[in-house]
Amino acid sequence: MDERVIREWLRGIRSGSLSRRELVGTLLGLGLPPLLIAELLRSHGVAHAQPRRTPLIPSRRGGGGELKVLWWQAPTILNPHLAIGVKDGDGSRIFYEPLVSFDPDGNHVPILAAEVPTVPNGGIARDGLSVTVKLKHGVQWHDGEPFTADDVVFTWEYAADPATLAVSAGAYRDIARVDKLDQRTVKIVYKTPTPFWANAFQGIIPRHVFEAFKGAKSREAPANLKPVGTGPYRFVDFKPGDLVRAEIFPAYHEPNWPFFDRLEMKGGGDAVSAARAVIQTGEYDFAWNMQVEDDLLRRMEQGGRGRVDIAWGGAVEHILCNFSDPGREVDGERSSLKAPHPLLTDNSVRVALSLLVDRASIQEQIYGRLGQTTANYLNAPAPFRSRNTRWEFNAEKASRVLEDAGWRRGPDGIRTKDGKRLRMLFQTAINAPRQKTQAVVKQAAARIGIQLELKSIVPAVYFSTDPANLDTSSHFSADLQMYSFNSGSPDPQRFMDPFVSWEIAQKENKWAGRNSTRWRNEEYDRLFRAAETEMDPVKRAAHFIRMNDLLTQNVVVVPFLWRGNASAVSNRLRGTEISGWDSNLWNLARWYKET
Repeated sequence: MDERVIREWLRGIRSGSLSRRELVGTLLGLGLPPLLIAELLRSHGVAHAQPRRTPLIPSRRGGGGELKVLWWQAPTILNPHLAIGVKDGDGSRIFYEPLVSFDPDGNHVPILAAEVPTVPNGGIARDGLSVTVKLKHGVQWHDGEPFTADDVVFTWEYAADPATLAVSAGAYRDIARVDKLDQRTVKIVYKTPTPFWANAFQGIIPRHVFEAFKGAKSREAPANLKPVGTGPYRFVDFKPGDLVRAEIFPAYHEPNWPFFDRLEMKGGGDAVSAARAVIQTGEYDFAWNMQVEDDLLRRMEQGGRGRVDIAWGGAVEHILCNFSDPGREVDGERSSLKAPHPLLTDNSVRVALSLLVDRASIQEQIYGRLGQTTANYLNAPAPFRSRNTRWEFNAEKASRVLEDAGWRRGPDGIRTKDGKRLRMLFQTAINAPRQKTQAVVKQAAARIGIQLELKSIVPAVYFSTDPANLDTSSHFSADLQMYSFNSGSPDPQRFMDPFVSWEIAQKENKWAGRNSTRWRNEEYDRLFRAAETEMDPVKRAAHFIRMNDLLTQNVVVVPFLWRGNASAVSNRLRGTEISGWDSNLWNLARWYKET
C-alpha cells in the first residue's frame, strides 16, 4: 500500500471528507491487521470516532410547532419515481419512505424494513441472487390503509414498466421478480448476482393509489401532486415550483415521533438568501444546498443564529460535453443521436477544455471548505476512488493541443478548422458560485481562442421534468453544461449509469434517460454490466475505477470539485445527522428543536 495514499485518507478523516469507519473497513479489506490499524489511527490523532449528540427521547408525538425549511430549487413533482433532480426527490421524501436508508457513515438503516437483510441473518443469499426483506409492522399509509408486501411488489412493477418512464427504472432493471411470501415479507429475486440490492426501493408507493396509473398513464396520477405516503408528515398543499405544506401524521410508525406539528418547504429564491434566512435572521430552521461562497457563509455564522453543516458523500461539480449537435434538428429532435457534435467529437477540443478549468482558484476563491479539487468523477467511498488521474490547469498546453490538431486562430482570434469556429454555448442553473465558475472557464478559454457564450437557467426550469421544455438539463440544448450530481447511496452503481448507452436521454423516452451527454462506449457498457454482478468487492471496485478513468481520459466530463453536502442549520435544530449518501431529509422523522 502506497504510504502517500494512506496519509491522504488520514487527512480526509481530519477534514471530515472520509469517515473513520470507512477507512477502517478499507484497510481491513486490504489485509492490514486490526492492531496495526488501531496504532496507525492513534498515531495520527484519529483513534476515536467523534461522539454523536444524544438524541431527544420524546414522551409524546408532536408539540414542536412548525418546521420551516428552504429548498431554493423548488420541487415540481412529488413522485420519487418521476423526480428529475434532487429537489423533486427531496420533496417526495417528506412523504415517501424507503425500505432502508444510509446514515452519514454509509451504513444501512432500516426504515420500512424491520431489519437490514444480511448474509448472517439469512436475508441475503450467498450467491447474490435473492434478498428476503421482512417489513415493519404497524405501518399505515396517510389515508389509513395498511402498508403491506403488496405495495413493495407494486413499486417494482410500476418502476420497471418501460411505459412508466420512471427515472428510477435503472435500479429495478435486473430484478427478475418480487415474491410476496406473506403480508410482511417479500423476496426480491435477481436475474444475475447482485452485490448491492438497496439502490432500489428508495421510494415505496401505495398500490391502491397508483395501480390505475402504472405504465403510459404514469404522468396522469393525481398523487404525483398530492402524495399519499408513509412518512412522518402527510400532505396538505403543493404549489409546484413554490411551496409544499404538510402536517403531522398521527399514526406514524415511530413511537412518539415526529416532533413538529407542521412542515413548510418553501422554494424559489437563491442559495444566498436561503442561507441568510437560516444563519442570520433565523426566519427558517434549515436550508438545502448552500452553494454560496465560503467567505460569505463564515461572516453569516458570526451572528450566532445558525451554522453550516457539511456532509461528504459522492457529490461532484462537473462540466459535461454534448456529443450530439444541439443546433441541428433531426426528426423533430435537437441533440439527436443522428447528429454528432461538430466540435466536441474532436478529442483535442475536449482535452483543451479540460486544461482550461482552474480548479485551485475555483476551490480557494469560491467554495472554500465546501469543496475539494478533484480530477475524478467518482470520489467516494474511498475504495472506488481512482489514483490514476491528475488534474492540470495549463492554458499554454491547451493552446498547443489545438494547434497540433489543426485549429488555427482567425482574424478575430477565434480558432477555426474546416470552416468550423470554436464557439460554444455553456449553460448551467442560476447560482452565484456556478456563474463565477463559468466566468473563470470563459476567461481561460478566451485566452487561447475558444469563445464561450454563457447561459444561466432558472433551476426550476433547468431540472424540470417537462419533456416539451428545451432548457432542461436532460435535453442538453447547449454544447457544455454544468451541475452537481450525487450518487444517492454509498454504492456507485447508480452514480455511474448516467453514461451507459441505454440511458441516453432522447425523444423516444421523453428525455427521461439519465445520459444527457449521448456518449456511447462499448468498454464502459461492458464494465458497468460486469460490476452489476461482481460479488468480489475488490474486482468490483476495479471495474468502477476503470469506468471513472474512461470518463476522464475521454473527457466526457470535466470533474473539478468534490463537493460537500452543505446545509444551513439553525443552532436550535437537532437530530438532522445529514448524510452525504441520501436525501437531506432521510432522518426527518427525528428532527427536533431545543427550546
